[in-house]
Amino acid sequence: MVKKLRNFKDLSHITIQFLLASILLSGVFSTVQAQTDTTSAPADAGAATAAADNGIPTTPEAISEGENLFSSNCAVCHAIDAQIVGPALQGVTERRPLPWLINFIKNSQKVIQSGDEYAVNLYNQYNKTMMPSFAFSDDQITSILAYVQSASSQAAAPGQAAAGDTSATAQTGGTAGQDAGISSSYLTIILIGLVIILVLILLVLILIVSVMTRFLKQREDLDEADQELMGQRTNFKKIVTSMPFIGIVTFIFMAIVVKVAIDGLYSVGVQQGYMPKQPIAFSHQLHAGQYEIQCQYCHTGVMKSKSANIPAANVCMNCHQQIKPESPEIQKIYAAIDFDPETQTYGNNKKPIEWVRVHNLPDLAYFNHAQHVNVGGLECQTCHGPIQEMPVVYQYSSLTMGWCINCHRETEVNASDNAYYDKLLELHEAANPKEPMTVESIGGLECSKCHY
Repeated sequence: MVKKLRNFKDLSHITIQFLLASILLSGVFSTVQAQTDTTSAPADAGAATAAADNGIPTTPEAISEGENLFSSNCAVCHAIDAQIVGPALQGVTERRPLPWLINFIKNSQKVIQSGDEYAVNLYNQYNKTMMPSFAFSDDQITSILAYVQSASSQAAAPGQAAAGDTSATAQTGGTAGQDAGISSSYLTIILIGLVIILVLILLVLILIVSVMTRFLKQREDLDEADQELMGQRTNFKKIVTSMPFIGIVTFIFMAIVVKVAIDGLYSVGVQQGYMPKQPIAFSHQLHAGQYEIQCQYCHTGVMKSKSANIPAANVCMNCHQQIKPESPEIQKIYAAIDFDPETQTYGNNKKPIEWVRVHNLPDLAYFNHAQHVNVGGLECQTCHGPIQEMPVVYQYSSLTMGWCINCHRETEVNASDNAYYDKLLELHEAANPKEPMTVESIGGLECSKCHY
């Protein structure tokens, strides 16, 4: 019994050594890790197919066409349930008759100059901001109004919109921001788990030693050596200076050093989180978030070229020729294009705005925005993260090769109503009938796709 007690005490000392080493190295690793981190709304399917009493169609096709036209031409100045440059459009089809709306959208100045009381009051109420004329056909205008009418009715049900927003977030959040490198949290979890296990083992050993000691103290046939063992107390200084403890600390320390070195190598060239200061403060949170301006309105090249392009100053002037001319940041735009807001004239002393590029791919990599956005149907948030929530733009995703490859492996190809994919889909279903056709399935991992 005394021999077993001695073995349990020795085992307790070893456990304490492991426990102290783990706690010590956990603190060291947390410090190293902290230092490392610092450096581094659809159309309503149930709508009636017949024309409404006000002459505005309610078919899903008309609403869908109107949504596209609205997003491309109207969303920069108007929203359904909020005032931007112009008034909120919710209920506009009830406030004014269809012929008046068609004439006003085609040429608002003509309606104002005719002396129409409603049009004149509207013009004066919004600081005499001129609404541009649009060369829309009557059918196109009625489709836009069909979308406005449908969106106005949906705006009365915020719960549905919130559910849609959650769904969209879930779709884009699944791939955005994932890093292909080794996560530093793994080792932290392992160390915490080890500490918990060692604490539980130590508690069990202490309980066993306590029970055995209490039992042996009741015996009177113990010799002097056994009694000395019974009176021993844990010597923490001896434990800390022992070779096993030093060996454990050395091993775990070297493991952390190797882990940090590997993480450092994986992060070479990765600029995730990069947030440079721009010459003019532009808030995507305000423009894309609060005012819901479509990304394609400013980044016009995203649908038809390799680059999304930096918006020219004249795109800014579409609104800011009249909106907030007193703002210091807007004044910087005026200075760059030599514009006098008082006389509304331009000079000849123009100079480019020196924007700082945020997202940089290496020269050896090829990426085409039009292919991904126009053909693939990807949302901007898939790669750029919640851009509509960023006061200052930063690089959200790692943009590493592994990150791109994972996306090609997981993303399914939408081949419906696209004859280009018919033969590829036929071949894929013949070879892998139970698996979806992903970008990888149609050659998305071939080297020449991204490396010329």
